[in-house]
Amino acid sequence: MSLLDCYVNKMIHSFFVASTPHIHFGIGKRYALPEIIMQQYGRKILLVTGATSFDHSSHCQDILLALQADCEIRRIRVDSEPSPQLVDRAVAEFHAFMPDCVVAIGGGSTVDAGKAIAGLLSSGDSVMEYLEGVGRGKTYTGPSTPFIAIPTTAGTGGETSKNAVLSVISKDGFKKSFRHEELVPKHIILDPELTINCSAAVTAACGMDAFTQLLESFVSTRANPVTDALALSGLEKVRAALPVAFDQGDNIEARAAMLYASSMSGITLANAGLGSVHGLASPLGAYFPIPHGVVCGTLLYEATRTNITALIERKPDSLSLKKYAQIGRLMTLQPNLDDTTAHQALLALLKQWSEKLNMPKLSNYGVVTEDIANIIANISGGSMATNPIELTKAELEALIQSRL
Repeated sequence: MSLLDCYVNKMIHSFFVASTPHIHFGIGKRYALPEIIMQQYGRKILLVTGATSFDHSSHCQDILLALQADCEIRRIRVDSEPSPQLVDRAVAEFHAFMPDCVVAIGGGSTVDAGKAIAGLLSSGDSVMEYLEGVGRGKTYTGPSTPFIAIPTTAGTGGETSKNAVLSVISKDGFKKSFRHEELVPKHIILDPELTINCSAAVTAACGMDAFTQLLESFVSTRANPVTDALALSGLEKVRAALPVAFDQGDNIEARAAMLYASSMSGITLANAGLGSVHGLASPLGAYFPIPHGVVCGTLLYEATRTNITALIERKPDSLSLKKYAQIGRLMTLQPNLDDTTAHQALLALLKQWSEKLNMPKLSNYGVVTEDIANIIANISGGSMATNPIELTKAELEALIQSRL
């Protein structure tokens, strides 16, 4: 069944699509950054980067040299998933500097940190005033310092969303969002050359994150024709590019395709929501030192299998079930498969990719059977709310247990 068949002769339900940043995509687009900054914002820049990757990349050093020629720069390094403490320290340190813009160049953690810092520089507030679920419940109204995001990995798609995900990783930790339309970057620069230095392991984890976000948003109960179109275009790129980017890290065509897919996944997740993988990723990432992309990559096959089985048993007429079949045909290049065979083909491909990309088990990070109850008790309700079907406690327990 094609995407058109899913909607033809049916009323399209009302939906909302959030605005997106100005997107500059292409090889060499990083060179547009100084002109964008000086024409629109000024010459005082707070630069947010990874701890070491920025310094080891000749392409990133080109950006730094170009900025230093005309701008006053302060810099902060992000060496792990950003915490509220990191954000608050940066805001306290650079509030008086008051940059004309904040530029984040790095992976998803760097972009999220930059997003939150930019949002709070003007007020000097602690992010704990606003952090969902664990903060003090204050309503954020902005303004945010103008923010520019330049991702150097292809995974989270955080550059296109209004969420800054912050974590405290411990047995009592949390992974929560600082979220507001004011936090959306004004510009994002997607230059595939900046992702060339990613290792095979990072490429795999980030790629599976993007894959998961596209798949989950496509079958989400809040999907709409716009997010479906973007998700399908991203999934087409992932199908052709992820194995190549993993095997041939210097293949610029594959890198470009994955960077596009990742950024589209940020738009689709922001507008359609996600599913059970991301519902479980929240407590897993809070309680254990598991990279987010690894959680996605190791759970995707089993979560998809669980959803499809539950839909067949309890909601056999679900549109999401038909969409899983559509993805199976797309990802395996077999357009004539019936739905049942397409489901099995999709699952076989997900299992094959999980093995090829060396997705580790949860037990590698210290997760044991005794942790399952606490993980389930703290699942992200937001992501689970748009899963294609409500999963039972027994189904969730079996899903996690299978990846220990």
